[in-house]
Amino acid sequence: MEIFTNLFLLLITLSSLQFLVTSADLKTDESCLLALKSHITSDPHNTTNWTTNSPVCSWTGVTCRRNRVTELNISNAELAGGIPPQLGNLSALVSLDMGNNFFNGFLPPSLFNIPTLEVLILGNNSLSGSLPADMCRNGASRLRNLWLMTNRLFGEIPASIGMCLQLEYVRLRANNFSGNLPREIGNLSRLKELYVSRNKLNGSIPAELGQLKNVEILWMGDNELTGSLPRVIGRITTLRILHLMSNFLTGNIPKEIGNLKNLEILHIGGNLLTGFLPREIGNNTSLLELYFWGNDISGNMPKEIGQLNKIVVFDMGGNQLNGSLPSEIGQLNKIEVFDMRGNQLNGSLPSEIGNMTALNLLYLRGNNLIGGFPEEIGRLNNLQNMWVSFNKLTSPLPPTMSNMSSLEMIWLSNNFFHGNIPWGIFPPNVKEIDLSNNTYEGSISPQIGRFQNLTYLNLNMNNLLGTLPSTIGNLSNLKYVLLHSNKLSGEIPSSVCKLTSLEFFHMSNNTLEGQIPQCLGNLSKSLQVLHLKQNNFHGLIPSSFTKECALVSLNLNSNQFGGVLSQSFANCRQLQVLDVGNNEIRDVFPFWTETLPDLRVLVLKSNNFFGTILPPLKTSAPFPNLQIFDIAQNGFNGTLPDGYLSFIAMIDAKENITERDWFLQYFESMEFVIKGLEQPVKRILTTFTTIDMSNNDFYGNIPQSMGKLNSLRYLNLSHNSLTGRIPSSFGSMITLESLDLSSNQLDGEIPRQMTNLTFLAKLNLSMNNLVGRIPQSHQFNTFENDSYVGNEGLCGIPLTRKCEGDGGTSGLLPNEGDDDDGDDFVDGLTWLVVFLGYGCGVVIGVSLMYFMFQYGRPIWLMKLYVGVEYKIEKIKRCNRRIKKNEEEPWRD
Repeated sequence: MEIFTNLFLLLITLSSLQFLVTSADLKTDESCLLALKSHITSDPHNTTNWTTNSPVCSWTGVTCRRNRVTELNISNAELAGGIPPQLGNLSALVSLDMGNNFFNGFLPPSLFNIPTLEVLILGNNSLSGSLPADMCRNGASRLRNLWLMTNRLFGEIPASIGMCLQLEYVRLRANNFSGNLPREIGNLSRLKELYVSRNKLNGSIPAELGQLKNVEILWMGDNELTGSLPRVIGRITTLRILHLMSNFLTGNIPKEIGNLKNLEILHIGGNLLTGFLPREIGNNTSLLELYFWGNDISGNMPKEIGQLNKIVVFDMGGNQLNGSLPSEIGQLNKIEVFDMRGNQLNGSLPSEIGNMTALNLLYLRGNNLIGGFPEEIGRLNNLQNMWVSFNKLTSPLPPTMSNMSSLEMIWLSNNFFHGNIPWGIFPPNVKEIDLSNNTYEGSISPQIGRFQNLTYLNLNMNNLLGTLPSTIGNLSNLKYVLLHSNKLSGEIPSSVCKLTSLEFFHMSNNTLEGQIPQCLGNLSKSLQVLHLKQNNFHGLIPSSFTKECALVSLNLNSNQFGGVLSQSFANCRQLQVLDVGNNEIRDVFPFWTETLPDLRVLVLKSNNFFGTILPPLKTSAPFPNLQIFDIAQNGFNGTLPDGYLSFIAMIDAKENITERDWFLQYFESMEFVIKGLEQPVKRILTTFTTIDMSNNDFYGNIPQSMGKLNSLRYLNLSHNSLTGRIPSSFGSMITLESLDLSSNQLDGEIPRQMTNLTFLAKLNLSMNNLVGRIPQSHQFNTFENDSYVGNEGLCGIPLTRKCEGDGGTSGLLPNEGDDDDGDDFVDGLTWLVVFLGYGCGVVIGVSLMYFMFQYGRPIWLMKLYVGVEYKIEKIKRCNRRIKKNEEEPWRD
């Protein structure tokens, strides 16, 4: 009896001790969670409303077993703050899920010391730090799920990850991990999924991956992996997804890839792979999606492609494949996307393409296909997008295209289609038509009005004739009308004003005439681009642009517009390009343009603008983004506007990569005088800067402040009446490539500071009153006489007129025998030529005297001599008269 009593007391004692220990452990768990709560800085949903007034096992997100915290799930709660290291003291924790929050700070290494931890999910936060080098050595040996994706973790993936032998799911994508992918991953025999994409991993793909017998997903794209695709990949027969996109892999595609009979997605696009597409690819009969785009794979497409009867997406765009498309592609009756753009395919399209009845997207742009579309193309009732631009197709479009009821996008530009456009075969639901850069003729049919869903119409650069049909006004969804560079005539129909969704209206380079509808201004809430350049329009420019104006580019160059430039354009706060050059506008300078914050191009050249350009009055920083200021060939007068000639965009300009090709979106070129020649410009970089104020009536000095424009590339102030000296500050315009100050009244010496202009390729200082020695250094050593002609006071190289002394004295060396004509013809002669001339003159004179004494002044000789002398004297008198008129223009 005593024995049983003792045993009973012992059991009670042990139970009490266990309860005390368990209570102590639970208290520890509680303190760990309260430490976490204290680090949370934002809890919008009151998720961590944990207090000691309630049992820890009843707290939100907490699960207990055997009176211990075993699970913590506070995911998707919009929590912010840090994770304290005390969380690693939850010694019974099995699952920790804090994903999809806003946690930041360092990832505590103590989490990897929890011996019971199986699931660690901290993905989609902003955690930083690195994985501990000894992970899974001192704990976490039971870890099965490691989800740390979309954080800011860095450093190498430690080799000790190979000791986490229970790992099945590893998701480390979208971090900043670097270094090699550790080969010890090959030890993870239970691994099913490995996601390490969008990091900075480098080196080669370890061959040890071939040991993974259970892995189904290898997602390693968007890294910096190099080397070849290892052949041992073919051993992973369980693989369903192989994703290696956007790395630097080289070499051939191994034929062992054909062993992956369970492969569903194969993505190795955006690498540097070469060689042929192996015929063994046809063995991957489970394949649903294949992406090989952006490599250098060459050769013919193997006919075994036809065996991929489950394929849905086939993308081999941007390679070097040649030959014709095999007829076996007709066996791909489940394919929805077929992308072969940017290869070198030739031949004609096989008729079997009509069997690809599930096809939704057909991309064959940028090949060398010839012929035309087979009639069988009409069977593709599910086809929505047809992109076959930039080929060599010639044959007319087949009438069977009218059966393609789902077709929405027809892009066939840059081919050799000709004849009339077959409007009748396009399905009524079409949304986009691009037939630009072909040789279509005839007129635009009124049938165009039946395409009620049309949003994009591009017929640029054809040979279309006739007028724009009024039925275009029926297309209420139309946003883009691109008809430039045709032979269209007549007036723009007023029905275009019904196009309330119109954003882009480009009719340049036609023979359109008449007045443009004033109601176009009423479309200003949607209209972004209005280009009517090089037509025969006349009358007034629309003046009804409202405060909600969305206009970004207006180009009316080379027409016959008159009147004034409406101030309503000041409402177009997004305007970047304003070009009304080569018209008949008669107005003062449009001062309201200075307030347009995004204006980059202002062209007023070759009009009848007049008056002075006063200093800016409306803003302290006028034209904050102006790159191009062209007001040449007008009647502006007064002094140069110092307040305007301090353009911010021409000071310390740097090329903006994101806006490098901002002008290309307008499908337009502009003409500027560059280095003395008018040249078309299709790309206007953010560093392209020019000021052209030539052929006006400006007078006075050139402002010293212009020297601040250290990013200006082209400056033309020629053919004005400017006086004074060339500012020495011009030496600070270090990017200047062309400078034209010719035909003014500038005086003084050429500033030596201008030799700092090491990019200067064109210099014209002719027809001024400059004096002194021409500087000699850098680019000035390359300029010839025509840069300085008409400046009688200049001396030194390249002129033959020498300066006094050898040490740089600026005075001229006097020339004996100069006649009073004062012309500069002798500038091009050398003393050697002069002496030779005197010698020849003596010989000829002696000969003439001999003839006269011997033959008694022969009549034929006297007529010759007197006639030549008379013509020379007549030329001299004419030159004197021209020079006198130039010096005394008031006589005119």
